[in-house]
Amino acid sequence: MTPHSPPQYTLFMAGQSDTGRQREHNEDFIAWDDERGLALLADGMGGHNAGDVASRMSIEVLEEALAAPLDAAQAPAAEGDLSGHAALLRRAVEAANQRVFAAGEEDTARQGMGTTVVALLLYGERVVVAHVGDSRAYRLHGRELAAVTEDHSLVRQLLAEGVMAPEEARDSPYRHVITQAVGVRESVEVEVNEFDACPGDVYLLCSDGLTDLVDDAAIADTLIAAQGNWQRAAQHLVDLANQAGGRDNISVVIVGIGPRRCGDNTSHA
Repeated sequence: MTPHSPPQYTLFMAGQSDTGRQREHNEDFIAWDDERGLALLADGMGGHNAGDVASRMSIEVLEEALAAPLDAAQAPAAEGDLSGHAALLRRAVEAANQRVFAAGEEDTARQGMGTTVVALLLYGERVVVAHVGDSRAYRLHGRELAAVTEDHSLVRQLLAEGVMAPEEARDSPYRHVITQAVGVRESVEVEVNEFDACPGDVYLLCSDGLTDLVDDAAIADTLIAAQGNWQRAAQHLVDLANQAGGRDNISVVIVGIGPRRCGDNTSHA
């Protein structure tokens, strides 16, 4: 039996979710659990407050699906090219999709509701990121910030096909058209990536309410200047988006990877 390996590093997490300046209610939902090494963010869509239902339901299903396996003594089984934890996270997002889709089918007022999801799981000395939609995950390594997800959006597809130039993308009328969402269809393709965890690295999960209005350089500057005060950094990122107009709900979850946990002297690479 392969033993489960909880995060080998001390984790520091913080988050903030804000309605913004132009929306009447917040359809984003966030959660984090530093003991289990889990950070979650969803940006809902749909009329009659259905976006709020979809995002909250997705996060609740993820927490429910992941709690017992992450607390178990035995590590989850690998599937194909995916590690056990990567496969576990993918299945959890697929379960959220099934639950949201079924709820939409049962209530005509909520039919077609959906949500983006970006989920981060740390185990041992590894980081798994799963996502659907255009909410993003970034990694700050040293002073270099880079996205570790690629938007499931029409704009990214048009850029990849050479139909649209990069300078056109930011103001494109298609920038909010996403090609994948949790709950809209009976099945969903979850993108999963895995990385080595590195002490000092910082991961940021965020909705497009931030990235539409705050550029990567300002995000990096905020994370670097925070010097470990991640709650202050989360609030500052929300403030920057609101100062730029706050057109949408704004949500962020920040995960700082600290030193090795006391008593963890073995390697689980």
